[in-house]
Amino acid sequence: MLIDFINNYLMNGIVLGCIYALGAIGITLLFGILRFSHFAHGDMMTLGAYLGLAGVWITGQPVWIVLPIAMAATAGVAVGIDRAFYHPLRNAPTIVAVIASFGVALMIRSAIQVIFGVEIRSYARGFERPILLFDAVRILPRHVWIIGLTVVLVVGLQLFLKMTRLGKAMRAVSDNPSLARVTGINTRAVVIATWLIGGALAAAGGVFLGLDTQLDTNLGWNLVLPMFAAAVLGGIGQPVGAVLGGLVVGIAEELATYPFFGGQALLSPAYKSAVAFAILILMLIIRPTGILKGRVF
Repeated sequence: MLIDFINNYLMNGIVLGCIYALGAIGITLLFGILRFSHFAHGDMMTLGAYLGLAGVWITGQPVWIVLPIAMAATAGVAVGIDRAFYHPLRNAPTIVAVIASFGVALMIRSAIQVIFGVEIRSYARGFERPILLFDAVRILPRHVWIIGLTVVLVVGLQLFLKMTRLGKAMRAVSDNPSLARVTGINTRAVVIATWLIGGALAAAGGVFLGLDTQLDTNLGWNLVLPMFAAAVLGGIGQPVGAVLGGLVVGIAEELATYPFFGGQALLSPAYKSAVAFAILILMLIIRPTGILKGRVF
């Protein structure tokens, strides 16, 4: 019973939590620095997933090889979108940028549908033999890659934010934008770096989700609210908090379908997303600053 719980629920929850975490980091950084909710972030994940698919088609290489290219391309698109659509609205009321992000989401999704079609796609992948640990715990090789690369990306981001000049500038702008400008910090460079990081991590999350399931044009849009729940749960402006929040939401969604009482699932898989909503609402009521006491605007 315990082994079944670990293999079929807990492990899937950790993998899903890693994907949520990568998207939530971009959301929390953008909200912390630019002060607006980027609802097109899910479609940025979809874009990254399809760019990874295009890389596999063109090069014939495994998705792990083309992943950096997909991340770089999506990061570049993210900066271009900011310059074209969000930069002119920088001094407008926040709600204007939020509404614009819905328009950007629709444009990205429509462009993907025009270029790649609306059919369900998948990365070239045959049968995977699970890795057996302790003669009982099974884990798929792709899950090892997803968890391992997520850890690498998160650790790399933390080192960047703490050890580099630009990373420290990003933290300063997040804490107090006005004071950061007065002290001579190049806020334009900070904004560009934020979009680059957010776009790259979104692409990684999209590729990981497409690899674990299948690709469709609504792939990222379906993750927007769980990722926002993860960002709020962890604390706005706290990348580590976004990781914790993503893991909590991902694991909670999977465990909600476990048959704790008898042979019937606690919650139908069709209603897993309700778990993210419940967590989001409870956190906003009980502790709006999140686990790591993020900022509240």
